Amino acid sequence: MNLDIRTAIQTALILTLLAVLFLGLRGYSNIRNARRMPFFRMRRVQTMRGWRMIFIAILLIALGVFLNRFAEPLAYRFFPPTPTVTLTPTITITPTITLTPTITLTPTITLTPSVTDTPTVTPTPYIPMAIINQFSSTVTPNPSAIFSDITVTNGIDEEYRATNPNTIFNNPVGHMYGLFSYDGMIPGSQWSALWYRGKELIYFETKPWDGGSGGLGYTDWNPNPDKWLPGEYEIQIFSGEQWKKSAVFTVEGIPPTPVPTETPTSTLTPTRTPTPTRTLRPTATITPTRTTRPTATPRPTLTPTLTRTPRPTATSIATVTPTATRTTTPTPR
Repeated sequence: MNLDIRTAIQTALILTLLAVLFLGLRGYSNIRNARRMPFFRMRRVQTMRGWRMIFIAILLIALGVFLNRFAEPLAYRFFPPTPTVTLTPTITITPTITLTPTITLTPTITLTPSVTDTPTVTPTPYIPMAIINQFSSTVTPNPSAIFSDITVTNGIDEEYRATNPNTIFNNPVGHMYGLFSYDGMIPGSQWSALWYRGKELIYFETKPWDGGSGGLGYTDWNPNPDKWLPGEYEIQIFSGEQWKKSAVFTVEGIPPTPVPTETPTSTLTPTRTPTPTRTLRPTATITPTRTTRPTATPRPTLTPTLTRTPRPTATSIATVTPTATRTTTPTPR
């Protein structure tokens, strides 16, 4: 079959346009279908495949423009048209003058680096021993379990999709999530999520895996707003003691000032006032009875009796007998 240059270029142009149409429609269909997939990993692979097809289609469009405008003139420069078709060229172009450089420039100064940058060794994340001591699962984790890249966001919808994925967040931050897809997990095996600010561990969760073997998951932290200090944060995911994935994000701005909590002052409980004891009535004081003064006891009065003096004829001694006087004893009134 005889095929000239013009026909070949037109055929190549038509094939290029068909490929552009096919790849464009196929790529758009892949991107559209990826939005309906629930698994993050599968959705990302499908989206990348669609964009790759669209990019190839764009390159083919550029190729088609080149074929349409420049391919035929360029081909005629190398294959000039002849009235008769011959399989062998009749003119052999041989160069008549060969240009040889007469001066070879050699560098006179060789710059040698004075400082050699030594790559720094990034340590592999690990779980502190204090957290390992809190492991409660007895199921051996699957070492082949895989996790997707962690998407950091401060909001998710009902289908575990990030509503505000970003790497820089301004205060107030609020509730933060680390979303991921996974595959090959064993239910009941231990998994952990560690949150760092710089090199300081500020939050962690470790527990037996309560999800399926594959799907979507997340780790979250919702502290008080004043805990989100500005700086660089990192989320690390572990299956057992094996590190799987990490994500770094930055918090900027001054966190809100915590509202002081009113501390109730202690109210003094009134002490019990002792009830005054009953005052004993004074007992009746016996008024002393009036002591009757003793009446004067009359002294016995000697009543002289008239004694006749006898005549001296006879001498006699008169005996005076006192009379008994009764004494009265005073009685109390």
